[in-house]
Amino acid sequence: MGRSGPHNLAKRQLWTCITLTMVLLSLLFRPAHCQQCRIQRCNAEYVSSTSPSSGLQEDGLTDVDYCIALRSYDLCTRRTARSCRGDLVYHSAVFRIKELFSQHNCSSDGPTSSGKAATTSRPVVSQLCDYESRVLASGPAGLQKKYAHCGLFGDPHLRTFRDEFQTCKVEGAWPLIDNKYLSVQVTNVPVVLGSSATATSKITVIFKSYLGCTEQKVYQATTKDLPSAFQDGTRIGGESGSLMIVERSGTGGRQVKIQARYIGTSIIVRRVGRYLTFAIRMPEDTLDFSEENSGLQLCLHGCPRNELIKEHTLGRQSQLHPRLPGPGQGTNTELGPLLPPHQTYTVERATAKCRETLQVEDVYFQSCVFDLLTTGDPEFSMAAYGALEDLKALPPSRLKQNPRTPYINSRGVSHTAAAALASNAPPLVTLLLLILLLL
Repeated sequence: MGRSGPHNLAKRQLWTCITLTMVLLSLLFRPAHCQQCRIQRCNAEYVSSTSPSSGLQEDGLTDVDYCIALRSYDLCTRRTARSCRGDLVYHSAVFRIKELFSQHNCSSDGPTSSGKAATTSRPVVSQLCDYESRVLASGPAGLQKKYAHCGLFGDPHLRTFRDEFQTCKVEGAWPLIDNKYLSVQVTNVPVVLGSSATATSKITVIFKSYLGCTEQKVYQATTKDLPSAFQDGTRIGGESGSLMIVERSGTGGRQVKIQARYIGTSIIVRRVGRYLTFAIRMPEDTLDFSEENSGLQLCLHGCPRNELIKEHTLGRQSQLHPRLPGPGQGTNTELGPLLPPHQTYTVERATAKCRETLQVEDVYFQSCVFDLLTTGDPEFSMAAYGALEDLKALPPSRLKQNPRTPYINSRGVSHTAAAALASNAPPLVTLLLLILLLL
């Protein structure tokens, strides 16, 4: 009994010593066991800050914003260096960063977008200069935002923001769009001598200065040059690249896509054969359909009545076959010969040609047939195809067919269009058209 007291005291002292030792050991080894390599987080932040959705692209970009993002990436890797000493991903990232500094001519000394700044200022800039972000921030009402489509192609055919489909003459310079955000003007030239048909030879797009998201930028395409940059030589403009140009390739001619994220707008310009096509998708709330805004804008209000080719009819002087130019005619100092090597198209030949690229006999199919009959230029069949592809790429929220659009019969030509063609065609062609309609 007498020795139990000192014995218990010794046991308590031993357990206390062991506990203190364990606490000290846990504190001593905590950095090695609890601190994790965060290189994946650094990689994710870098990819996010340089992705197309944020307006920056790694390839070929050497502007200030990219260098800031790269220095931020370098700083993040240095902060996690101690816990990543044996991590191959980390060492690969360090090596890649050194290469990127050299490739983009960026200095390692300079401002960085720190983690704190990135969580406060960057989302504000992103939301201000990104239409989609502003829409989502507006709550449930933002989910109901609608988009409108306008396209111009062929000789030329116009699909307005109201989903009306027209064929127009509109020779010379005409405004498609002119609002507080951008202006678009096209120049159309005659395709065939003696015909009212024209095609687009020049497109000028002016993006107006907006809220500090972008300065004014001008893009201009001609039949000789479809540039993949603005007139000042840049491909990206505005804060965080809220305006950019991307060159695309595919069936239907060479094309350039312009994305204006700050106004939720996308534009596709194509060069098909000797001429250009245009397509745009804009939010409806950026368009002014009011009567007060009655200025001349083809995309908004359509072509003037005196410029309409009603129901795809041909002019009195235009027959089914293009008329060859006389001596000294058919040339243009800017565009060269107006007439390409032409062919003679009957309705059946034109229909068969258009069916090679257009499967559904809709207004685009009918436009293709009309263009071949009017111009004799086979390249026009691809203009309608490209316009239909642009409609699929930039669809409006409400896609409907204009009730005034001519009905397409099984032969690919509307009754009204065929009647109009027959009224201007030779008797033999008229007889063929009547037979086609009766079959």
